[in-house]
Amino acid sequence: MVEAILGKKVGMTQIFDEKGRIVPVTVIQAGPCKVTQVRTQEKDGYEAVQLGFEESSRLKKPQKGHQKSLLRSEENGKYTKEFGLKHLREVNATKAITEFNVGDVIGPDIFTAGEKVDVMGTSKGKGFAGVMKRHNFRGGPKTHGQSDRRRAPGSIGAGTTPGRVVKGMRMAGHMGQERVTTLNLTVVRVDAEKNLVLIKGAIPGAVGGLVMIRKAIKTGK
Repeated sequence: MVEAILGKKVGMTQIFDEKGRIVPVTVIQAGPCKVTQVRTQEKDGYEAVQLGFEESSRLKKPQKGHQKSLLRSEENGKYTKEFGLKHLREVNATKAITEFNVGDVIGPDIFTAGEKVDVMGTSKGKGFAGVMKRHNFRGGPKTHGQSDRRRAPGSIGAGTTPGRVVKGMRMAGHMGQERVTTLNLTVVRVDAEKNLVLIKGAIPGAVGGLVMIRKAIKTGK
């Protein structure tokens, strides 16, 4: 069994649990994913399974060539239109890597209700932002003549020594559009027939964004 699966964020809603309490959940279309490549210790130096998600006909020739054995054929064995998988990611597997074959379908049934998972996605892009919004700075004093320093960053370093701005200084700049991992979220419900996974709380990214759900790696004691 693989330890992760690719999916697409559908949106947020709320459901009722067994005790009648409202639980906010994020709905994720998890798969179905297909195995596009199997990495082995003998050939690649490590073991992993490459999964593909979301069919598309707008792929470049190298992408189609990589997935040649998965292209969908119509009647009479002719390729009237070639479909490939748009997103490819490598994930770990718990059972012997030799048990996986190219073309195997992986669904959301690898997860169960109540299980802890980590969700990885790309956060929403917010454009250029100042230090108060981007880094939660409090701003400058609002008295003693500081009429235009309320949202300013303040000093960014000394003068002669070191004579430059040190790397990693928190300043204004592009905010968001970064890979974010949210740890230890709870799976509320799994609908294998509709390929849906309901996870308690919010997850990174916008509606329609690509996400990866994996089994939690920091569950604690």
